[in-house]
Amino acid sequence: MSRYAIGDIQGCFAPLQSLLARLGFSPDRDQLLLAGDLVNRGPQSLQVLRFVRSLGAAARTVLGNHDLHLLALHHVAGRRPRDGDTLDEVLAAPDRDALLDWLLEQPLAIDDAAHRELLVHAGVIPQWSREEVLANARAAETALQADPSAFLAAMYGNRPACWQDAETPMDRHRFTVNVLTRLRYCQADGRIDLTLKQAPGSEAAPWRPWFEHEHRRLRDRRIICGHWSTLGLVNRPDLLALDTGCVWGGALTAVNLDDPGAPPVQEPCAACQSPGGD
Repeated sequence: MSRYAIGDIQGCFAPLQSLLARLGFSPDRDQLLLAGDLVNRGPQSLQVLRFVRSLGAAARTVLGNHDLHLLALHHVAGRRPRDGDTLDEVLAAPDRDALLDWLLEQPLAIDDAAHRELLVHAGVIPQWSREEVLANARAAETALQADPSAFLAAMYGNRPACWQDAETPMDRHRFTVNVLTRLRYCQADGRIDLTLKQAPGSEAAPWRPWFEHEHRRLRDRRIICGHWSTLGLVNRPDLLALDTGCVWGGALTAVNLDDPGAPPVQEPCAACQSPGGD
């Protein structure tokens, strides 16, 4: 058995199939850990959802911001698509309800104690321990699944900018979702700015990539994530960042989690969008 972590697919089904063929992936033997953003921007989101769902326990995924956007389009009356969305086929599919019910059940964070890994889509603020990440993620997931329409209607926005300013349960859920599915930069005190999207090295102090703060409390897990295409592949003992910009004309990347010496496997992708989307 091999465990493969794969970055943001974003509807790029053909590159995913090519990548899995190169890996020799077999669902009765191997497992995929997917960093979220299964859908949107790419041309075949429906096929990606159907395929990943069909794998059952052989694939585990977290929710990304594009996955939540798809759920919002489905559940929130009057919610409009954004420029560059490629979700109409999913929303018109005969099995839409079954697919989106399955997507709604996916977590915001997956903790693997046996392998000392934590999978999220975007990042974690320095102040949160593993226990706090999981508790906040589970609270948000429970609220989302209990009333998807109300949760998703109230989920959007960049405030509060820090955990200490979260005065209501929905404030805390929104902050949790923003950290786990949208975070790139934060300050040492955990204050976030979701408008900062550029590659590391161009930010001004006191902003730093979330994983570069020396006092991060979450040190007992290797964090696996995606979301940040201008960051690219980062493969180090405490961090595996996997978004290599498939949908922007980069590549879809897989890493064998059980063989640290194995090189990453990357499948080139044709550009489906112009860079700049979240």
